Parts: sequence; structure tokens; C-alpha cells
Amino acid sequence: MKLTLGFSPCPNDTFIFDAMIHHKIDTEGLDFEVTFDDVETLNQKALCGTLDITKLSFHTLAYVSGQYALLNAGSALGFGVGPLLICKNPALLNQELSADLRVGIPGKFTTANFLLGIAYPQLTNKQELVFSDIENALLEDRIDVGLIIHENRFTYGEKGLHKIIDLGNYWETLTGCAIPLGGIVANRQLPLEVQQKLNRIVRKSVEFAFANPKSGLEFIQEHAQAMDEAVMYKHIELYVNQYTIDLGLEGRKAIDKLFSIAESKEIIPVRRKNLYVEG
Repeated sequence: MKLTLGFSPCPNDTFIFDAMIHHKIDTEGLDFEVTFDDVETLNQKALCGTLDITKLSFHTLAYVSGQYALLNAGSALGFGVGPLLICKNPALLNQELSADLRVGIPGKFTTANFLLGIAYPQLTNKQELVFSDIENALLEDRIDVGLIIHENRFTYGEKGLHKIIDLGNYWETLTGCAIPLGGIVANRQLPLEVQQKLNRIVRKSVEFAFANPKSGLEFIQEHAQAMDEAVMYKHIELYVNQYTIDLGLEGRKAIDKLFSIAESKEIIPVRRKNLYVEG
């Protein structure tokens, strides 16, 4: 049985999925047709129900929980892994951020944008950009502040840009929970048996990657856009952890907290009560 699978070319995703798509583990009769997209493109595809299995932002999950069920494995949660709001002009570090500032965001439906809305509800003049273009947009004065995710956490300082706030730290102080960034979902139209297989397979793929961290090096580098290897592995260490193997009670608590706050602020619609693959 061949299923369509979408994830990003970022090192954390290629690290997670290498073993299963290259059959380094037993995939229980499943095969995968892979597409690579940035996170907001994946969010948009999820909104359209395009793929059988996909990575998406937890913000987006609130809108598609009737069509997709969340796997226990493959998610990106953690402490110290949140998006950063950065700027070029250091004067912005010591003043209230005004509503007229031009804000570059990595997508309307990203969890990063959701957190920005909680911390700075006045910042509504937003421009959607591919996440990797936000630093250059700041340097070229096309935006005033930028919301960065992924490996840009490690590169903005080298380009003379400045951190206004770490929204991950903001979330952790507000809730005491790990920050839920993205998860892996399966289309609910798939037979329950297949959804449960996917839960097992993704977990085995993550466990294989941890046990054999260099096994997927060539595949990871191929899609890492000439990223320095040290930065590549920092990226993986930041976003792939115990929650990626299994959300557990703490991971689920963090996700529920994210959605309860968003619902109370009417940022998202009321989501399906049972978010997860059953069984």
C-alpha cells in the first residue's frame, strides 16, 4: 500500500523520516510517495486534505482535526525551541512595538504566528514569507521585525540582527509547558489499522535515527540547503527529543494547553475533542 507523505526538507524532519521512507525498518507493508515543502505549504495542503500523512503546525491542526488524527510519534515539542522575534534596528529593543510595524511571518497558520498573536496582539501588519527569506527581508528593510523558526535561530546574529523576544521562553513562562510546534497527522479516511501502523512505524523510524544518528547523513545533507553540518545537528538536537518518540502525558498536556488558550482568545475554532489516532 502506497501512501502520500509530506514533510519539510529541514534536518529534523529528514532525520525522523529517513529510516521509514528508505525501508531501514519494517514498514509493515506500507510504502511512501514523498513530497517536500516548507511548513506553511504543508499547512495549506492539510487544509485542503491533499495528503495521507503530513507534517503540520499545531495551529493548523485546530482547523483540520475533523479530517486528520495526530500520531503519538514524530512531533516537535520542547523547551528552548520556540520562534524568535528579531529586528535589524536595535532601537526597537528598548521600546513598545507599535501597531504600524511591518512584520514578516513564516505563515498565517504556523504555531509561531499563533504565539505572536498572544504576545503582541497589536502587531497585525503582517507579510507572509517563506521562513528562510525573513532574515534577508529584514536586511533589505522590506520588513521591520521578523518571526524566525528552524535553523535561522542559529544564523540571525551572524548577520547583525537582534533578538527582541524568544516566544518559546514567553510560552514556557506563561504555561510551564513545553512548546508544541508541529506534529504528524494521518488522514482519518485511512483504515484505523493503517493509522495505527503509522503510529508504530514513525516511532520505529525515530528510534532508529537516534540509535544510528549518521545513517541518514547523506539524505539529510541533500535537503539541508548547504547547511553547515554542525548547525544541521544542532537543529536536530533542538527539535527531536523524547516527545518525538512519544508525546506522552506531558506532550498531550502542552497541546491541550495551546488549544485551550487559543480557543479562549477566539484565535482558533473549537477543535475536535479526540485529536489522536485511536488505540
